[in-house]
Amino acid sequence: MKESELKTHLQRLDLTPSRKLGQSFLVDENTSRWIAAQLEPGPDDIVVEVGPGFGALTAHLAGKVKKLTLIEKDGRLAKFLAEKYGPLGVEVIHADATEVDVRPFFREGPVKFIGNLPYSVGSEIMRIFLDAPSPISKAVIMLQKEVADRLCAKPRTKAYGMISLITQARWDVAEVKTVGPQLFHPRPAVDSTIIKMTPRAESALPRYSPEVFVQTVKQGFSQRRKQLHNNLPVDKDQWQTVCDDLGWKASVRAEELDLTDWVNLSNRLSPHPCHDLPPSATESLDVVDDQDNVIGQLPRQQIHAEKKLHRAVHVFLTNKKGDELYLQLRSAFKDAHPSKWDSSASGHVDPGESYEACGRRELWEEVWVKPKDDQFTRVLRLDASDQTDQEFIEVFQAEAQGKIRVHTSEIHSGRFFKIDEIEKWIDQRPQDFATGFMTCFREWRAQKCK
Repeated sequence: MKESELKTHLQRLDLTPSRKLGQSFLVDENTSRWIAAQLEPGPDDIVVEVGPGFGALTAHLAGKVKKLTLIEKDGRLAKFLAEKYGPLGVEVIHADATEVDVRPFFREGPVKFIGNLPYSVGSEIMRIFLDAPSPISKAVIMLQKEVADRLCAKPRTKAYGMISLITQARWDVAEVKTVGPQLFHPRPAVDSTIIKMTPRAESALPRYSPEVFVQTVKQGFSQRRKQLHNNLPVDKDQWQTVCDDLGWKASVRAEELDLTDWVNLSNRLSPHPCHDLPPSATESLDVVDDQDNVIGQLPRQQIHAEKKLHRAVHVFLTNKKGDELYLQLRSAFKDAHPSKWDSSASGHVDPGESYEACGRRELWEEVWVKPKDDQFTRVLRLDASDQTDQEFIEVFQAEAQGKIRVHTSEIHSGRFFKIDEIEKWIDQRPQDFATGFMTCFREWRAQKCK
């Protein structure tokens, strides 16, 4: 869209660009086309665009992807976009992107994200859409250059800090182009940078607890001019041991450590219960008969390969209202159903262990939660079948209390979902879920609806 055309639209809509909303419209057609191309849009893609304005980027996406959803806060612009692009099948949502519930996007499948984000709320919009677990598989975002520099920063630079590390732990971030104010109307006071973001492979980092990592980074950068140990809850002897083990000087400062260093530090200072668990493939489990009687023990790997009957638990953590259920996204390192959505916690019953004791242990090991005795209830039992992965399963339910913390050796990430949304999601994309969870969830819902 040329600047003259933009001014005509502004005049027709009696719209003065709002500084409060961060409205600064891209008016260079070549740049708009180039930015849209960075998303590599294809006919099977689901795309969400935030802050479309008058559709500078939209014009190069509409009709080229399977589904395009625009989120626009300004009501006049939302109406304009709906009139112009609605006939092309484009969905327009009149909403503040900082208040959008992104959870329904999970049942759309992998989603691509694009946006010329307002400087005032760009970081918050990124948090809403990109914090793990995220439905976004790729993002092309235009931001204030200073913010983009911080997201992409390397150690020992002025821009490097907490935001750099927290973002880069989950995403590979690359600056692809910086553009000047002359490409916008009205002209902003600073340059803008387009960044490209793709999910970081889980294997790229040591296994760790993301929540513990974030806490450690925030503490470490609380006063960046100080030596790092002064910002952390460690005594002198403990700190010296950590530095000796990790090969650092005791006087190291926060900005000197790279991403892997920070992950290792978080593992040392506040290890998650999963941190020292032995590899699951080495476990020996009870083998049972069709009446759930123990008839022997075999290595877990052999049990799965030979489809022997065995025992497992699933735990459903709900919110206080009982209308949301916490789901875990299984780690890519898991030998069964890697990177699939599963129950709040789940796992095999150890030899000699009761189902209830296993449920409590798995809840502690996987999400670091210990429910009160009267708030941990068995709600369901299922016989072994193909639909349970040859497992006799007991399902327990508890109310989530305290902060949930996971570990990437078991869980990539997790979040609460509306129970009715989970039902729609399973119906629409069953391939996203572990088999046992779907069976447990359907039986649980059927029982609750009686």
